[in-house]
Amino acid sequence: MGTTLPFSSSDGRILEGIRTGREEVLVELYSDNRKAVRALVRRNGGSNDDADDVLQEALVSFWERVRTGKFTYSARLSTFIYAVARNIWLRRLARARKEIPFQVEAVDPPGEDLTPLEQVMEDEQSQMVRRALERLGEPCKKLLLLYYWEELPMEQIAVQLGFANADTAKSKKYQCKKSLERLIRESLPRND
Repeated sequence: MGTTLPFSSSDGRILEGIRTGREEVLVELYSDNRKAVRALVRRNGGSNDDADDVLQEALVSFWERVRTGKFTYSARLSTFIYAVARNIWLRRLARARKEIPFQVEAVDPPGEDLTPLEQVMEDEQSQMVRRALERLGEPCKKLLLLYYWEELPMEQIAVQLGFANADTAKSKKYQCKKSLERLIRESLPRND
């Protein structure tokens, strides 16, 4: 590895271990990140078993990104793994409640079963979001999907979509998200 890693020499050692296929670094990553991920998941309505599953999924995702060259080292590995685990857990909560990803921030723990009427309402909301995404058009649709569903870093999104840099992509993501929210609001029935 030619560039120096500004955050941690242990991060460099772990990245090199993954690149060379040494699976024992996963054990180290698991034990180093388990406490933080468990705290995150428990704070948000999950169990220790849920947290362990989320951490395993995050580590597999991280391993694959490093092995395929899709990982960009821009923060400590523990920060990156925590962020991936957080996104995985919030997506699980959203799926359990049939919510859209950008409304996940205020999620209550899942627990109640939906009535048939609530299920119909949730399905209508999902369709409304899909229609709004279609109306949004490119490159906004692609940018939001890359960011929220594929969880790509802004640097990679900037390259894929031909933006000047990550800051430009971030600014465009904000504009696209606001446009999507406006389209969704416009499609809501009015109570006049």
